[in-house]
Amino acid sequence: MRAPGFWSGGGGIFPLLLSPIAAVYAGATARRMAAPGWKAPIPVVCCGNATAGGAGKTTLALDIGRRLARRGVGAQFLLRGYGGAMKGPVRVVETLHSVRDVGDEALLLAHERPTWVSADRAAGAQAAVAARAQAIVMDDGLQNPTLEKDLSLLTIDGGYGFGNGRVIPSGPLREPVAAAAARCHAAVLIGPDETGALAALPPGLRVLRARLVPGPEAAALAGRAVMAFCGIANPQKFFATLTEAGAILAGRAPFADHYPFDEGDMETLLKEAASLRAMPVTTRKDFVRIPQKYREAVSVVTVALEWDESSQIEELLEPLAHGMPLAL
Repeated sequence: MRAPGFWSGGGGIFPLLLSPIAAVYAGATARRMAAPGWKAPIPVVCCGNATAGGAGKTTLALDIGRRLARRGVGAQFLLRGYGGAMKGPVRVVETLHSVRDVGDEALLLAHERPTWVSADRAAGAQAAVAARAQAIVMDDGLQNPTLEKDLSLLTIDGGYGFGNGRVIPSGPLREPVAAAAARCHAAVLIGPDETGALAALPPGLRVLRARLVPGPEAAALAGRAVMAFCGIANPQKFFATLTEAGAILAGRAPFADHYPFDEGDMETLLKEAASLRAMPVTTRKDFVRIPQKYREAVSVVTVALEWDESSQIEELLEPLAHGMPLAL
């Protein structure tokens, strides 16, 4: 689905008309979050956000998983598996499970490290512990109370921020910003703060800054015409990444987040690419949603985080690597 236009700002009377429902939604979230969660015997890191939709949580989770691995900590990923039918707990196997089973993010994470899909995060964490995980990195789950977190990071998309600043359905927030921030040890701002989102954070909350950079495969696209397509929360971020890599965007096709590409979609996209004499290019997350028969015709560009001060995220991970708790 696509988010309503008024979630980004403005919207006239619609946010006001929906505000009573938003108040009920926010109240229900607050009551749910008051319940205690299961305390795992290993560190739990949560890459969450305050808004519905993407903010860079999966990219952040991958980055943290790699940093823990460099410290000799065998982390395993845990997520709900949005878009997949399996409730879990189940360990994701790339060669066995499909997007319909576990969702696209789960397959992306499982490409790097052991990954668990579980609607019940505590049950998923228990399965990971039984599988000898040394740490758990959650992709999303800040609004899920069933599992206690040792380090919670509030991920913010610098280009989108908190939208119109209102709670669902009046806006994109899952809960008020202050409520989400109060449970976090730091915020991670990805990209420049184009909307003034940082002003909504509590003054004492630490802010780490990073940006998305194209992966090494993007170097081959410099000076080449590409037909870019993707179904992510903010397609413009992907298009900007390709431009930064030096690619020439001969065509671009944005789809709704988690869009399930079918054969008709791919035939249309490949024909358009051929007419433009351009290379079809998409994200790794979208690639797993493309029918298998079309994958050889499509190139993938990955992204990674580049931190302004990587020492800051390492400082937050240091106590966890030694089994020490962090205080809010």
